[in-house]
Amino acid sequence: MSSLRERPERLDPAPGVPTQSPAFDVVVIGASAGGLVALAKLLGDLPGSFPVALALVLHLRADRPSVLTDVLARYTPLSVLWAEDRGHLCRGTLTVAPPDRHLRVRAGGVLSLDDSPLVHYSRPSVDALFISAASAFGARTLAVILTGNGRDGADGALAVHRADGVVLAQDEASSEFFSMPREAIGLGGVTHVLPLESIAPALRRLVTLGADAALAGWPPPPAARRPT
Repeated sequence: MSSLRERPERLDPAPGVPTQSPAFDVVVIGASAGGLVALAKLLGDLPGSFPVALALVLHLRADRPSVLTDVLARYTPLSVLWAEDRGHLCRGTLTVAPPDRHLRVRAGGVLSLDDSPLVHYSRPSVDALFISAASAFGARTLAVILTGNGRDGADGALAVHRADGVVLAQDEASSEFFSMPREAIGLGGVTHVLPLESIAPALRRLVTLGADAALAGWPPPPAARRPT
């Protein structure tokens, strides 16, 4: 099993990553079992100058306080904040769904939190976040499905795909639990399947060059490229 170790240093801002006019408006990320280790790697490999807002759902227990934002902030130069109802997404900031609340994003990057019923036994739900992002941002949505049990996120990934956004899924070899990526891939909503270490470089390339950017060295399976 993987172990979580604090990054000894933070990455410098990546040369060539623009601060204006990125190709996407939001990166939404979903994870569950094994997700903390995966997130530490992914977020640690993004520069503080990353020009797109990020929003995260990690399945959390509802019966205890969480220090997730404090933990993630140790591994990344990005700002890391709990989502607040009627707050706003911000570039270069990771907004995190709190325990026992669904996080949704609206037009203009406005956030909403609610305690509506569980989705696939989860609240917060990856599907709730992804579907709302697809509705609000359409083709300017980037979604990432990381390690986790169950099928939360599969319907949301398909919604992003149908809105002409791009969906990245962590591959089986690098996933501690492959259920969530596998379900999303099987439903036909995943654009690229990548090892964990390739996801942050892929995000950086996509926000710079757009959805049609070639991800050199990581050709997706034919069935995973722009499924219909």
